[in-house]
Amino acid sequence: MRTSQRGLSLIKSFEGLRLLAYRDAVGVWTIGYGATRGVKPGMSVTKEQAERMLLNDVQRFEPEVERLVQVPLTGNQWDALVSFTYNLGAGNLESSTLLRLLNRGDYAGAAEQFPRWNKAGGKVLPGLVRRREAERVLFLEAV
Repeated sequence: MRTSQRGLSLIKSFEGLRLLAYRDAVGVWTIGYGATRGVKPGMSVTKEQAERMLLNDVQRFEPEVERLVQVPLTGNQWDALVSFTYNLGAGNLESSTLLRLLNRGDYAGAAEQFPRWNKAGGKVLPGLVRRREAERVLFLEAV
């Protein structure tokens, strides 16, 4: 399955676009739409490069979501899980109660786990609260 334009827009809306490298809320060097791999202080990118980085990162996370999820998904559920994994990493999805419930077929229970993932560096961040709610709503939305 591939992430839809709606899924990419969700990621972009919460990551924001920064053309100059900066430290995120927990001090990780970040650029573009939340890219962290290989980012160094003083780095800059164009909007086009940021778009390519986003697509490359999403394509890196899609096989991880596919590998971990053992039940059928709608396009919206897929997009929500790719956004979640893009933000938190495949390891966090893999160890989550969200995934355990989902793989048992408890879609509603899995959806209720999104809001639990609202912290960075041990602190609740309003942006993560909003993002997790948007992912939860998308996950539950019929196609």
